[in-house]
Amino acid sequence: MPRVLVIGGGQNAEHEVSLASAGAVAAALRITGHTVTTVTIDRDGIWRADGIAPCASPAESLARALPLIAEAEVIFPAVHGALGEDGALAALAALAGARIVGSDLRAGAIGMDKWATKLVADAVGIRTAKGRLVAAEDIGDAEFEEEVVVKPVSAGSSYGVSLVTEGGDLLGALRTAARFDRRILVEEVVRAREIDVAVLREAGGVRWAAPPLEIHASGLFDTATKYDGSARFTVPAQLDAAETSALKRAAIAMFDALGCAGVARMDFFLTDDGPVLNEVNTMPGLTAASQVPRMFAAAGVEYTDLVSRMVRAALAG
Repeated sequence: MPRVLVIGGGQNAEHEVSLASAGAVAAALRITGHTVTTVTIDRDGIWRADGIAPCASPAESLARALPLIAEAEVIFPAVHGALGEDGALAALAALAGARIVGSDLRAGAIGMDKWATKLVADAVGIRTAKGRLVAAEDIGDAEFEEEVVVKPVSAGSSYGVSLVTEGGDLLGALRTAARFDRRILVEEVVRAREIDVAVLREAGGVRWAAPPLEIHASGLFDTATKYDGSARFTVPAQLDAAETSALKRAAIAMFDALGCAGVARMDFFLTDDGPVLNEVNTMPGLTAASQVPRMFAAAGVEYTDLVSRMVRAALAG
């Protein structure tokens, strides 16, 4: 079995979620016989692992962690959000000549940028909600006449996302989003079913979509709802054949357009006129209870098998 370096943590608001994903991935790989080494990136950017002496700076700690990267046959970067999922770790692996699980620098960077993702979706004929960019420096001048969703352009787990139904709440929502990114996306509200579709690229290049999952949440599916246990999921979602086909086609089309690898989760609104893309996650949550593993379990691919398939695909190139 190959030697795998699992990286968790990260320097962003999704640090704890990433730790959970990394811990679950490492345990699953050990169960399937892989030799696993783990490293954690603290919130302050310090790389920590057994055998690495305490360091005062991110640069020094990274230098000491490089032998772990050199010794690994494949890197599994279970780091969600900025300086992880956005292609930063993929770039580091590429510079080191190391194989990596998941998407490369380009796909990670574009997929993390919600505005760029909208442009790609439009180019391949996938609808998104109408929206516009607002710079943090200009939030005092922003005005909207209808209900809107305000979100940071590059942040995950719905951090900084707000539903604005009253004009007086707009400025506060923009300020909240600006805590996570200087670029803010303001979108029209889409009232529709929320459906997620996970796509896996296997070793050999075959891509396929797992049975879609429906999110049942009262109001906005925000950070609190995602992690307080109040949201319910149905997988497979109760869809007819045409709806399932349309969602899977759109998910694979976005996966290909972005150049994704490994696993990616495409989040949609299902309207009467078909799917509307909400956003893309190129390194989604990966505990056994997370949405993506649930979808693949519904297709008969259990958690340990899913993680092993991701490693095999990375090794196949």
